[in-house]
Amino acid sequence: MLTAALVGAIGLLPWLSRTDPALTVLKARSADRDPTPETLRAIRVELGLDDGPWVLLGRWLGGLLHGDAGSSWVSGAPVLPGAVQALGVSLLLMCGALVVAAATTAAVCAPTLRLGARGRLGARRPGGTATAVLASLPEFLVASVLASVIAVQLGWLPALGWYGPQWMVLPSLALGLPAGAVLGRMLDDLLPGAFAEPWAMAAAARGLPPRSLARQAVRRCVPGLLPNLGLFVVGLTGGSVAVEQIFDIPGLGRLTLHAALAQDLPVLQTGTLALVLLAAAAGLLARIAARLLIGPALRDGALQSLHRPRPPAPRTLPLLYGGLLAAVIGAGLPRDPLALDTLARLQAPSAEHPFGTDALGRDVLARISHGAVTTLGTALAVSATALVAGLLLGLLPRLSGPLADTLSAVPPVLAGLLVTGIAGSGPWTPALAVAVVAWSPLAAHTSSLLLQERATTHLVATRALGAGRWYLLRRELLPAVVPPVARHALLRLPGVALSLAALGFLGLGAQPPSPEWGLLLAENQPYAERAPWAVLFPAAALALLGALAVTAAGGVRLPRRRTRSAGPAVPPLDQGVPPPRRHAERPDDLLAPVSASQTDER
Repeated sequence: MLTAALVGAIGLLPWLSRTDPALTVLKARSADRDPTPETLRAIRVELGLDDGPWVLLGRWLGGLLHGDAGSSWVSGAPVLPGAVQALGVSLLLMCGALVVAAATTAAVCAPTLRLGARGRLGARRPGGTATAVLASLPEFLVASVLASVIAVQLGWLPALGWYGPQWMVLPSLALGLPAGAVLGRMLDDLLPGAFAEPWAMAAAARGLPPRSLARQAVRRCVPGLLPNLGLFVVGLTGGSVAVEQIFDIPGLGRLTLHAALAQDLPVLQTGTLALVLLAAAAGLLARIAARLLIGPALRDGALQSLHRPRPPAPRTLPLLYGGLLAAVIGAGLPRDPLALDTLARLQAPSAEHPFGTDALGRDVLARISHGAVTTLGTALAVSATALVAGLLLGLLPRLSGPLADTLSAVPPVLAGLLVTGIAGSGPWTPALAVAVVAWSPLAAHTSSLLLQERATTHLVATRALGAGRWYLLRRELLPAVVPPVARHALLRLPGVALSLAALGFLGLGAQPPSPEWGLLLAENQPYAERAPWAVLFPAAALALLGALAVTAAGGVRLPRRRTRSAGPAVPPLDQGVPPPRRHAERPDDLLAPVSASQTDER
C-alpha cells in the first residue's frame, strides 16, 4: 500500500506542482527550442498527457507486469535496461562505501574496545571531536576535496568516470567516511554496557583473550545497529546524488535526480520502485540478522540492559565549542552579509575581512554569522520534531517499520519536489521535506533498542512482580531508550542543516543571496582551489556545530527519579505488631528500596 501510494504520488507530480509537463519535457530535451503552442501540443499528443495521470500510471503498471517500464519522455530510450544498469553501478558503489564505513567504524571504536577488553574502561577519556567533525562534513565537500587534491593536484587516482576499480576509490571514501563516523559513534555508545555485563566479567576472569572478548562485545551490540545499517544501505544507493554528480558516475541516484527535475515520469517511477524494493529487502534482512545474532536470549528474556546509568559527562568541551561558535556568530552580526565589493573579490583573510571574501566580494564572516540564525534555528526545530516522531513511532514497530523502509528509499530531492507540489513553495517547504524523512533512522533505532530492552532479565522480573505496561514504559523502557536516541538525533543535527540548505540550493526553499551555510558551501565550491578560505570557513563552522552536538550529546540522560523513603521504623516483632502489608497490585511499593533495619527485622 505504501509503495503504491508513493508511486501514485510520483505519477501525479507534474499535476501537483501545477506546471505544464510538456513544457518541462521540452526544456529537458532542448533548452533553446521555443515553446510554441504547436510544439507543446505535439509533445502532449506524443506522450498522451491529455489522457490524464491515472491513465498514464495504468499504462506504466500494465507494461511493468510484462517486463516493460516504458520509454523515457526525454531521450526515448527504453527505461528498464538503463535503470538496471544504473542500479548495478549504485550497488557496486554502495559496497565500496560500506567497506570504508566499516573501517571507519572500527577506527572510531578501537580505543573503547581496547580498554574494555582489558577491564580499563575507567581510564576511557570522553572525546569524539574528530568523529563529530567527520560526521558533520557534507559528502559533496569531502568529494570535492578528494577530487581536487588527490585526483587533480597529486594525480594518484582518476577523478571522473566509471571505468574500473580505480574509479571506485574516491567516491567510496566520500560516501563511507561520514557514514562510518555516525555508525562508529552509535556503536561506541553501546560498547561500555556490553563490557559491564556478567558474561564479559566472567570471560575476563577465566582468562579469555582480549581480542575474543572485544569480538563478542561487538557481536552483542551489532543487533541494535542493524536496522540503521539497512537505512544506510538505501541512503548510500539512492541518496548519493551529489557524489555521483561530482565524479560523473552513472548511478541510480543521479538518474532519479535528472528524471525528477525533468519530470520524466517513467524513469522516475522505475528508479523509485527499485529503491523501495531495495529498502524492503535491506530492512527485512537487517531484522532477520538481528534476531539470529541475539539468539534464544531474545525469546527467553535473558538479555542484560546495555544502557546503564552513566557518570556525569565533562562540560568543558561543549562549553568550549559553544563559546567558539557563539564568538564567531557574534563577531559577524554587525557586518552586512549582502554588501557587494567587486574590487575585493576572493580576497584572502585580512584584518578587514577575517574570513576573506567570496566571488562577489561579500564578507564570508558576515554571511556565516547571519546564516547561522536561520540554519541553526530551522535545523534544531526539524531535529526536535524528528526526535519526537521517531520515539513515538518507534514504540509501534509494526507500523513504523514498513513506513520507515519506504520513506528511507525516497531521495531528499524527490521528497522536496513532492512536498513542494502538495504544500506549495515557501520558506518552510525544505523543513517539511526534511522532517518527512528525518524521523525514520530515529524510529528504527528506537525499535531495535526497545526490542532488546523488553527481553532483559530485570524487565521480566519487574513484570513478574505485577508491574503494568504503563509502569514498565514510564519507569524502565523510556529511561533506557530515550538517551541514546537523543544522542543519535544530536549526531544528525549537522546533516539536517545541510539537507535543508541543499534543498534551498535546488530552488525548493531559500534562494540566493540567502546566507545559509549549505548555500555558502555550494556557491563557493567552484572557487575551492583559488580561494579555499571561502569553503574552509563555512565547513569549519559546520564542523564546530557537529563537535558541539556530539560532545553535548554525551550528557544526555533522563533525570534520576527520587527514591521513595522507607517511612517510619517498624516496631519490633516481639511487641505483637505485625509488619506493614505490601500490596501486589502496586509495583511502586514492591520495587521501593528497603532499608537494612527493615530487612533485619523481617
